[in-house]
Amino acid sequence: MINNDFLCNPYPVYHALRQTGSLHWNEEFCGGAWLLTKYADVASVLRDSRFSVRRAGGWANSSGPDAMAELREFKRIFSRSLLFVDAPQHTRLRHVMNGGFKPAALQSLAPQIQVLVDCLLDRVTAESTGTDVNFDFMSEFARPLPALVIAMMLGIDGADRIEFIAWSNDIAEFIGSPTPTIEIARRAQTSLIAMNEYFRGLLPQRRLHPGDDLIGQLIRAEASGGIITTKELLAQCCTLLFAGHETTRNLLGNGLLALLQYPHQWQKLKQNPTLLPSALRELLRFDSPVQYTGRRLMIDIEMHGQRMKKGDLVIPLIGSANRDPAKFSAPDVLDISRNQGAHLSFGYGPHVCIGATLTYMEAEIALSSVMRRLSGLKLVGNTQSWGHNAVYRSLNELPLTFTSHALIASPLHEVGHV
Repeated sequence: MINNDFLCNPYPVYHALRQTGSLHWNEEFCGGAWLLTKYADVASVLRDSRFSVRRAGGWANSSGPDAMAELREFKRIFSRSLLFVDAPQHTRLRHVMNGGFKPAALQSLAPQIQVLVDCLLDRVTAESTGTDVNFDFMSEFARPLPALVIAMMLGIDGADRIEFIAWSNDIAEFIGSPTPTIEIARRAQTSLIAMNEYFRGLLPQRRLHPGDDLIGQLIRAEASGGIITTKELLAQCCTLLFAGHETTRNLLGNGLLALLQYPHQWQKLKQNPTLLPSALRELLRFDSPVQYTGRRLMIDIEMHGQRMKKGDLVIPLIGSANRDPAKFSAPDVLDISRNQGAHLSFGYGPHVCIGATLTYMEAEIALSSVMRRLSGLKLVGNTQSWGHNAVYRSLNELPLTFTSHALIASPLHEVGHV
């Protein structure tokens, strides 16, 4: 199932799976898993407490016979993450973190995000001397922006973003491998431990002077009767840094690619920028940054005539659900005016992505600025290079060209401030 053709374009495979059934057993995922292909089933499972998110240990152990002992610390850190705990632990941790993601708190960050966006675009346009300017959108904009934003929210030095991105890539490679090798798992463990120790080194000073950022909120919760432990605090910092980078980067890259591949939709959006919130929802549906997630069954159940056993791994195929014709008409067509219900790219139910509103806001600021400042934006070449990650659908590069004679300068900022 998962080969280079699938990584470049998984949607024909999803179409074939939906055509032949709602539920499939597949041996490629950690020794065997149930694949759910349709919107109704995926949405149902994501909100069903019988399907547990506590799967980090089994995932790591599938790396081989040495994994159980060798990856002990990796599993310990991951198992404390908001991503991999059920209620009531999940409810407690999410309550602690919710304050930093309330709409009012996020709106106060919008001017600072605009500064970061303008500075990155200033760099893209700074040395524009010819009529047409070529640049790689991924390396010069889509990768650095989310790392800078989440660093700002955590109150840490954005200059460390190169390390953040490298650590995130190693962890994403592990999560994105249906059956990770021990080498992939070792790299992920090394990077997760490095990330954990980075935050551990910040705590003494931050405890003396907790700010209003996300780390400050977690520190105050730690001090208020042990609402959160130090180890849990560190795990949530790692989760925010990793997850906050991956999803937004891929939305920016996949989304802009889709718009430029559908030039009539791109022109429609440029002519009516008020469509941008609707366009972002459609871009997330059309080419989800997260293609699937995982759950472990807590009890034996029967589904679509199949007996599913306690402990079985279940893979809700989000990318397939978002293209289900039972939910969305003409699902393989990009329509930025579409209004046919919610996509599942941020999950559903109690584990819906805590940073979804931030991702929307960040992408809206970024794409509106790109539309305003880069005239005549076009793709360079007809083929794209996709990453070898089945979970996080990500472009390696996105070469673009724009017309320099119509550049609109940033009104505020010096390039060196990023």
